[in-house]
Amino acid sequence: MAELFVKVMQTVSMFTVPVLFLGIILLGMLRRVRVYESFVTGGKEGFDIFLRILPYLVAVFVAIGMFRVSGALEVLSEWLKPLVAAIGMPPEVLPVALMRPLSGSGSMGLASEIIKAKPNSFEAFVASNVFGSTDTTFYVIAVYFGSVGIRKIRHAMVAGLVADAVGILVAVAVSHAVWGK
Repeated sequence: MAELFVKVMQTVSMFTVPVLFLGIILLGMLRRVRVYESFVTGGKEGFDIFLRILPYLVAVFVAIGMFRVSGALEVLSEWLKPLVAAIGMPPEVLPVALMRPLSGSGSMGLASEIIKAKPNSFEAFVASNVFGSTDTTFYVIAVYFGSVGIRKIRHAMVAGLVADAVGILVAVAVSHAVWGK
């Protein structure tokens, strides 16, 4: 029974994207939309948006690089260890929590290191939950706000960082509840 389910899911997944692609084209043709011209126009608009947000992306990536290479991540982690102990977060997970608002790939790398070092551990479980419970706030603000030209981001950044802090606290609390610690 399980093998049949796996085969059905593999077959469905293999045809999903092509069927969606062809379905969109056919629907457009039925509605008398110039599908190719619309596609090219959308691509041009996407490229224009990319060019508009490129400076913001460069700024975010430079800031992330400086934060990691300078050693500021390690210094900040040391300063925050008492707070981390108070909320019940394993100290190994703090760099993931600090990096997550800045970079999805950077925080994924840090979480992966914890998971490789201690698979099936409480630390790996918390790192996974923290990674999944927060967002890349600075990246989101740079990309989305930059794409529409919003420059006053103070309140949105505060709201995003508060949401990240709440996400981290809830991830730690849920981890303790599920893990039984």
